[in-house]
Amino acid sequence: MNLVENTYQKITSIEQVLHYFHNEMTLMVGGFGGVGSPPTILQKLLESEIKDIHLICNDTGFPDIGIGRMVKNERIKSIVTSHIGSNPFAGKLMTEGKLKVEFSPQGTLAERIRAGGMGLGGILVDVGLDSMAEDGKEKVVVKSQPYLVEEALKAEVSIIYAKKADPFGNLVFDKSARNMNPHMAMAGEITIVEAEEIVPLGSLNPEEIVTPGVFVNYIIPSEGVNWKWAWE
Repeated sequence: MNLVENTYQKITSIEQVLHYFHNEMTLMVGGFGGVGSPPTILQKLLESEIKDIHLICNDTGFPDIGIGRMVKNERIKSIVTSHIGSNPFAGKLMTEGKLKVEFSPQGTLAERIRAGGMGLGGILVDVGLDSMAEDGKEKVVVKSQPYLVEEALKAEVSIIYAKKADPFGNLVFDKSARNMNPHMAMAGEITIVEAEEIVPLGSLNPEEIVTPGVFVNYIIPSEGVNWKWAWE
């Protein structure tokens, strides 16, 4: 292992980062219907006793796919999301008052997460004006045009999934599995990446890197997938 690899080594095991997860934490989870969600990390969280999570995720997955299992097992206390229709347990828990749901249009949700990662306080949108979406939200007028203020979203921990990672944490995503993962990587105080493949430093084409390693704290090798230590 050379000096550069030793300095920027972020590869670890899920057991070594579990202390970042706790009851009532704010958690961002990448994925769209489970595609692009980190399966190994989610499995470990499901096996743990962590509960009452405040979740930020594009959707609630399916009952047995993605974040859906955490929802199904009532580990989630509240969620900011674009929809819950693919997981009937989410609708049931919401109706029973066991799951607090804040709906945010998908584009607005993505921009709120991006704003959190960029250090902005929020964004201005005209979606929802003169509707129930205004309830509890601040309104401002810019050049005679009214807007709703949508607060930026951040999390204590973001867990995301990447196709490839190098030891510094530079990431490449697989087509649509990219979804909101890059935004969430920026918006977490701690960002933990589950990587399908870990490659040596310098082997990634700079033009294909979507998320720079500066946003990544830890890299977890995905279980059940072929990978190799970057220094071998």
